[in-house]
Amino acid sequence: MDASAAVARPAPGSTLTHWKQRLALERQQLKTQFLNRPAPAGLLRRLSSVVDRQLREVWDSYAMPAGLALVAVGGYGRGALYPYSDVDLLILLPSPAHEVPERELQQFIGTLWDIGLEVGHSVRTVAQCLSLAEQDITVQTTLLESRLITGNRALFREFEAATSAAMDTRAFLEAKQLEQQQRHARFQATNLEPNIKESAGGLRDLQTILWIARAAGIGKSWKEVAERDLITATEAREIQRHERFLQTLRTRLHYLASRREDRLLFDHQSALAAQMGLQDKPHRLASEQLMQQYYQAAKAVAQLNTILLQNLTALISPPQDREFHPINDRFGMRGELLEAKTDDLYERHPAALLETFVLLQTHHELKGISAGTLRALWRGRRLIDDQFRRNAVNRDLFMRILKSPSRVDRELRRMNQYGVLGRYLPEFGRVVGQMQHDLYHVYTVDEHILKVVRNLRRFAVPELAHEFPLCTRLMTDFAQPEVLYLAGLFHDIAKGRGGDHSHLGAQDALRFARTHELSAEDANLVAWLVENHLVMSSTAQKQDISDPDVIRAFAERVGDDRRLSALYLLTVADIRGTSPKVWNAWKAKLLEDLFHLTRRLLAGHGASVESSIQTRQEEARSKLRLYAVPEHAHEKLWAQLDTAYFLRHDPQEIAWHTRLLYYRPDTPTPVVKARLSPAGEGLQVMVYAEDQKELFARICSFFESISYDIHEAKVYTSRTGYALDTFQVQDPNNDSPRYRDIMSYIEYELAERLVHKSPLPALPHPRLNRQLRHFPISPEVNIQPDDKGTYQVLSVIAGDRPGLLSRIARVLTAYDISLHTAKINTLGARAEDVFLISGNTLHNAKRVIRFEADLIEQLRT
Repeated sequence: MDASAAVARPAPGSTLTHWKQRLALERQQLKTQFLNRPAPAGLLRRLSSVVDRQLREVWDSYAMPAGLALVAVGGYGRGALYPYSDVDLLILLPSPAHEVPERELQQFIGTLWDIGLEVGHSVRTVAQCLSLAEQDITVQTTLLESRLITGNRALFREFEAATSAAMDTRAFLEAKQLEQQQRHARFQATNLEPNIKESAGGLRDLQTILWIARAAGIGKSWKEVAERDLITATEAREIQRHERFLQTLRTRLHYLASRREDRLLFDHQSALAAQMGLQDKPHRLASEQLMQQYYQAAKAVAQLNTILLQNLTALISPPQDREFHPINDRFGMRGELLEAKTDDLYERHPAALLETFVLLQTHHELKGISAGTLRALWRGRRLIDDQFRRNAVNRDLFMRILKSPSRVDRELRRMNQYGVLGRYLPEFGRVVGQMQHDLYHVYTVDEHILKVVRNLRRFAVPELAHEFPLCTRLMTDFAQPEVLYLAGLFHDIAKGRGGDHSHLGAQDALRFARTHELSAEDANLVAWLVENHLVMSSTAQKQDISDPDVIRAFAERVGDDRRLSALYLLTVADIRGTSPKVWNAWKAKLLEDLFHLTRRLLAGHGASVESSIQTRQEEARSKLRLYAVPEHAHEKLWAQLDTAYFLRHDPQEIAWHTRLLYYRPDTPTPVVKARLSPAGEGLQVMVYAEDQKELFARICSFFESISYDIHEAKVYTSRTGYALDTFQVQDPNNDSPRYRDIMSYIEYELAERLVHKSPLPALPHPRLNRQLRHFPISPEVNIQPDDKGTYQVLSVIAGDRPGLLSRIARVLTAYDISLHTAKINTLGARAEDVFLISGNTLHNAKRVIRFEADLIEQLRT
């Protein structure tokens, strides 16, 4: 029909209002029904039906040409329309594009938006559809799920026949597999706020299977897939159960957000948990319980997706090499895949469950597990029970995996993927999918544990020695590295039980080590590492490691060089496994300095305070000679510095300070100098000025004004009343090229502020990040005398935000408390800072109580 002959009949205003009100009412009724009695599949079908009827009425009201067809595609096409998902439409044309009734179609689409339908549409001929599908797998997939709503039925049948004839099933399979790999990689960083639709184990993984099955003519439903023996009826029911759970979550998310929202954001997790009937427990938040249910469902979906993809691949694109090459009496290789000789192998020989992973680990030519064997493994994992775990053969097989010179972390991850690791280690099974709302772990407990083992394994790879040279040297010399892998497996395994997870995990580790026949020495080492896995990090980041007494106490706790090396390796691997943002060069330097100082002491090279100071001064003088500083030029400045200064600063810092100040120790003008940090990241900034009351607060305010984080502050006052402070600062975005550009700015602007003693700026009131807003940290303040009784140690725990350090500094100033050292430890959104302080206030119990109350109030603000 000629477009010019079509007579447009725009709907009158009253009709539009009627449609809009009816659509909103019907949607609200369906929402109420769902929230009262959740049945996601039925809701999605009924939402699709409501939209179908509305589209037909609007289409008919415009008297569209009879040759056109209105087609539903995508999720709407398969009759699964979520509450706030787009309504994807294809308007099929029988004639070339220049005869499109553009005005009528524009009015039609406009009306749909006016009545409350968010429409995504395209207008194409059959030939155009085929051309686009050939170029774009997404278009091809969308067209695969098409359904006629109204219009030319013959044209729609022509379209169906053409798209079916054009389908290259093998190419479609390969394209969807590649698309899934890319999607998983794109969403892998969203571990704590996963995307229900797109993340690994999400709804898209299930849809991918059905798309491939549909393209291959196998079926459109799980029942039809089961009828083709690709899965059992039990597995089909399991898939449907997990699909129903994910559909329920996604539907509730849409209703909670009142928009299309597929991410399980922190903003919604607590409300979702409440809707699902979950309540907080003493050691588990309701939101954590919900998320563990999600992760377990997602893991099961990912496992079934892998099994079905293997089965579909074997059916659609069988390997060219079909010959079976025996490996041993139980297994062989077919087409680069490991295959059991018989389908009932695991039932007859349960030990073969662990042998599967041993063979994959040792035979590098194997690329995976065959479809049939994978299905048998999936079913057979339930055979792993207490009797299986007590079997000496099985214990030996598990230890062989840990003792292998290669692929340790790969096979442990594969065992976790297929549900075997959590069956063999029930303690590990309990933390699979467990959230960590501590604001710095960005992975679930099981994922974090496996990343720690992976980091340990990387230390043993010579090709990666450039990443962590010291770790590689220590790992190369470490006998029985399986001890470290076990410590990595058990270090957080007791989280969520209540009590001290380090202590409980150590008990689990010792029990495992003894039953798996580790030597008494190695068993005790594993347990000791788990019990003390936080000690080295805490010592390096919260104590003054320039103090010989701190090193001595740490060395006494460690005891010997093997324990020291093991603890250092585990600590580095652990911190790096919490979040990509937590590890930095400054933490690396602190840990490495603590390691070397302790190792020297354990080797019998400990020194007295006097000899330690002498050594530092001599090294500093050596460095000064390199800069042609006159031989005795340092003496006037050093005479103003006492023992505390020389203990708290290393020779490099002493030399740097001296080189800048030896000729002006009594300068009336503040001296501010910056340099690239010797740690490798950030800047080191020195401030030398006559002491003033608000000095520390003023410096903190300056760095906050340029959005720089302070990682460490060494605050010292000389005998002559000069402040000599050193700050380790860093751009939170780690923008290294910017450091050189900003050094001069810092030196000038900060010095100007100190000269003019301008009033402190108003404290900022920044918005809390989403994680802190939904999982707030109650501020903690603790004051204890140090070991020598000379100073007080102020420990602060609070949610990190801009201006936090300024708030602390101003409270210290208000109570005339002197600051000597500040260790600023930021773990994601959590601040754990330690300050060495002194002052008369601290000797008055009532004043201390008021000080603590005021500080907590500032930390809450």
